[in-house]
Amino acid sequence: MAVRFLSPVQKTARQIAGYLEQQTTGLEVTTTEGHLLSYLASYTPAPMTELHRVLGVKRSTMTSLLDRLEARSWVRRVPSPRDRRALLVELTQEGRVHATRIREVLEQLEAGIADRVSPADLKGFLAVLTAITAASSPPAPDA
Repeated sequence: MAVRFLSPVQKTARQIAGYLEQQTTGLEVTTTEGHLLSYLASYTPAPMTELHRVLGVKRSTMTSLLDRLEARSWVRRVPSPRDRRALLVELTQEGRVHATRIREVLEQLEAGIADRVSPADLKGFLAVLTAITAASSPPAPDA
């Protein structure tokens, strides 16, 4: 029987989503919204193109995420001072409070994971993630 990687990865992603949901009860954020807010806690304002790249979501999905967070007054889209065609996304004061809370939850989870693995475990895990990325990346165009 072949070694299976994807099912455990997907199961773990669901587990992380459930953990985040449980730990942020009352905020009513999706996992992707939580990751977006956490990212913005460190990198606000961020260009829309960067958020697309970091989160790996479609433009329409990003627009919906931002619409929901903007309706809650947690983020705002502002014109870029460098390129009037581009938009930046920044946290509002209220959004920063929630983003900081989500960031703390994720950091606690990271610390809990780190306490349970050895440096050799981590090295092997990172090697598997690198292999998944390589195997699932589109082939390079012919030169």
